[in-house]
Amino acid sequence: MNPVRGRTPAQPTFRRLEPDGLSPVLDRNIAALRRRRTEDQVKAGMQEKVAEAVTRFTGSMLFVYLHLAIVAGWVAVNLGLVPAVAPFDETFVILATAASVEAIFLSTFVLISQNRAAAAADRRADLDLQINLLAEHEITQLIGLTRAIADRLGVEAAGDPALDELERNVAPEKVLDELAEREGTAEGTG
Repeated sequence: MNPVRGRTPAQPTFRRLEPDGLSPVLDRNIAALRRRRTEDQVKAGMQEKVAEAVTRFTGSMLFVYLHLAIVAGWVAVNLGLVPAVAPFDETFVILATAASVEAIFLSTFVLISQNRAAAAADRRADLDLQINLLAEHEITQLIGLTRAIADRLGVEAAGDPALDELERNVAPEKVLDELAEREGTAEGTG
């Protein structure tokens, strides 16, 4: 029994962590994020899946080695270093044209994949913002509650004027307006 108000001590909400384990909340969050990522991959259209596969392959060392072999072979043949094969692109115009067209398509695939990744990053940033705003509100409420308890117990620190500022809720739109105004001021002076 707890000597304060005759209560038994509260049990922890979750089991204690094993030295190498994660908390159940963290396990749940990781599983939720994996589920969401899988759902996003399933929802992706065929074009997005193709662009992602092409980007993944072209960003691999296999792609580099394959290109190295093709270009080396092309150059060797057209310099006459391979006696069994007649040169067909002695000025390397065909090679340059093929490389240019390939670069156009590869850059487009990369941009498609980057746009998809940027959209996912925007969603994560929005989630982070919402969680941060919620946490800020909860902390503000806890400061007020703690301050009221400290007042009631006669704790001197409860009268600290710095707590007045900490107890105020933050209005995100005001912060955004102030940031925009300061950016405008900085651009005007720069």
